[in-house]
Amino acid sequence: MKLSAVSRGCKIRAVSTVFLACALAGCPTRPPPPPAEVRGAPAAPPAVPHAGKPYDIVPGESLLTVLVYRAGALAAAGHNHVVASHTLTGTIYVPADVRGASFEVHVAVDALTVDEPQLRAQQGGGDFPPDVSESAREGTRRNMLGPALLDAADYPEIVLRALGLAPGPVGTPGSLTAQIDSEVRGQHRPIAVPVRYAIAGDTLEVTGAAALRQSELGLTPFTALMGALAVQDEMRISFRIVAHAAPR
Repeated sequence: MKLSAVSRGCKIRAVSTVFLACALAGCPTRPPPPPAEVRGAPAAPPAVPHAGKPYDIVPGESLLTVLVYRAGALAAAGHNHVVASHTLTGTIYVPADVRGASFEVHVAVDALTVDEPQLRAQQGGGDFPPDVSESAREGTRRNMLGPALLDAADYPEIVLRALGLAPGPVGTPGSLTAQIDSEVRGQHRPIAVPVRYAIAGDTLEVTGAAALRQSELGLTPFTALMGALAVQDEMRISFRIVAHAAPR
């Protein structure tokens, strides 16, 4: 009886250890689905009419990064993550009065990367150490693209459309606040992002950074082990968009 009890206890601990290791490696643990099809979700707002000189986004010269941070009682056993897109496409329209500019930017969901070593190294500090295994990266990306979060199979694109532009802080030329309709998993949510722009010849460059909550996009952050291992709601986005004047 004692040996049997010890054996059962060992088996339980072994199963628990395997489950924990799986979770920490990014294995799917069926997190609760986000409220992607909640009744009464905001409808698509009217888009800003396109007017002015068109600039086509150059994917190879543009980059969007999203810093995602760990949370929960077992946060120390997990990793912060760098999610990136190198495949931004779309067009930015710039009239004489730049406050009337408009844009539509497309982000291919299945092309998002997780924890590229070079991008992690660029973050500096101790929040993004380089020791993330390939299995952990693959597991995290699988969870991110799966039906519980971005659902890349049913919603292959994130689309960002201009709702309007407002002047930035006084004394900062080339600065604006972009009001954006973000379409994620078919849901339309308004967000505001500060941006800076510069035009040199036929090249337009737009940069910006901001804190943004996943819940603002209608997403539910990933959790496992009853919340002991989780992802913070707030994330940090930054981007550099390079666009060239479209040929006439």
